[in-house]
Amino acid sequence: MWSFLTIFFSLYIALHLYVFIKARAAFRLGRRAGILLALLFFLMITAPVIVRLAENSGFDSFAIVMSYTGFIWMGSTFYFLWPSLFIDLYRLIILIVKKLFSTDLKTFTISARTAFIIPLVISIAITSYACYEAVNVQTEHITIETEKLPPGIDRVRIAQISDVHIGLMIRDFRLGRILQKVKESNPDILVSTGDLLDGQLDGVSEFAEYFRKLNPRMGKYAVVGNHEYIAGIDRAIEFTESSGFLLLRNSGTTIDKAVTLVGVDDPAIFRHTGKKLPPEKNLLMQFPRDRFTVLLKHRPDVEPRSVGLFDLQLSGHTHGGQIFPFSIATYFYYGKNHTGMLDVNGSLRYVNRGAGTAGPPMRFLAPPEVTVIDIVRKQ
Repeated sequence: MWSFLTIFFSLYIALHLYVFIKARAAFRLGRRAGILLALLFFLMITAPVIVRLAENSGFDSFAIVMSYTGFIWMGSTFYFLWPSLFIDLYRLIILIVKKLFSTDLKTFTISARTAFIIPLVISIAITSYACYEAVNVQTEHITIETEKLPPGIDRVRIAQISDVHIGLMIRDFRLGRILQKVKESNPDILVSTGDLLDGQLDGVSEFAEYFRKLNPRMGKYAVVGNHEYIAGIDRAIEFTESSGFLLLRNSGTTIDKAVTLVGVDDPAIFRHTGKKLPPEKNLLMQFPRDRFTVLLKHRPDVEPRSVGLFDLQLSGHTHGGQIFPFSIATYFYYGKNHTGMLDVNGSLRYVNRGAGTAGPPMRFLAPPEVTVIDIVRKQ
């Protein structure tokens, strides 16, 4: 954890130093203006720490304001960086050509001010859209045909939420929009595939009532993700169960003789408790194969020995990259199906992009989703 924080803050400080130099060159800032800008940058760099301290001290309103301010700033500086680097590269090429060939290239020269304003405008535009996209929850519909539904049951509808990250920024408004999509789908079963919570858990217990108002006829089921361990596993379990979910921790259940749900814990359990997960294959083999089996698993890894023992794996964790170009990183790490459906030798895996956000309350080219899966009798 400390090594990660050291790397993160080193890079974040370097980013702000780069932006500071660009701003100073663009506007020829005097000593007083430079000091004020440096103080602002210092405040934004330390915003995540200030948020945590304020939250621990019970200053929730201040923590919420600082959280939105600091993390939106983080996202916007990230989107300032890339076009700025491209422009700097272009300016460097022009300078080299000018020196080598003693050519007057004034027509192609970009001033320091223009080189700052163009990335700034791009950053503001992308940040504005990304904040809008983050609250514009989409419903993804999937239909799966099976011969495993018992007589008298022609369809079972499952609504999947994942990576909601209830905390300082996912609260009344955004949680309400997510659960409204669930309500509109009228599911038989609601499942949460991990990271329901985020960060400190002070002041979030009231949001359990939002989930208690949802009562699918076949129940609500959940597994834990890595952020439940970061937030505090005991309190996360208490919140999840008080929300009306049956928590499946390396266990399963058959519902109305129609479908079997099996849930596994996140591998983060080892880092936080020293415990190892039991073999997934052994857990799945405890349940009959003549029922449609859904494996709930936060991370989208497919265990080769489990293939054929489940019909559908529902996962999350990747956020679909959340803000481009991080989607490229999740693509290379998890493969082309870092979101969406993948057929693994007859066993299906679906990766939900997540309904909430982690870090910046922004999404760019990775809209939040609630997944509706219709398991229907094969004709």
